[in-house]
Amino acid sequence: MTQATFREIFTGMGGTDRRRNSRFPIVQELRYRLLGGRGAPHWAAGKTLDISSNGILFEAESPLPPGRRVELAVSWPAQLDGKCPMKLVARGKVVRCRGNDVAVEIDKYEFRTQGRAGLLPQNGA
Repeated sequence: MTQATFREIFTGMGGTDRRRNSRFPIVQELRYRLLGGRGAPHWAAGKTLDISSNGILFEAESPLPPGRRVELAVSWPAQLDGKCPMKLVARGKVVRCRGNDVAVEIDKYEFRTQGRAGLLPQNGA
């Protein structure tokens, strides 16, 4: 799925919201890690609360600092050719954090197959 297709899916689904792009209440498990720190980034678990064409709101294990870069791997609810589980892998910047609810502005993403090794990345992956 191309970036244009992903954006078209979310911007063409309607809804009324004051934000630039509509948000959709997609709740899926995810793993995330902060980027740009020292040592190997540690993967942590969370769940999405809503998703738009340029952002993800998710519940993290603990608050994340605004301005930090983050990588997310989201279990995607659709399958490739109706058979192969997919995941959305995205990178972006934490723009807001309220408690453990973290808003990330996405600047890069791609869809990948989940493969047999596991649903999402584990620590050390």
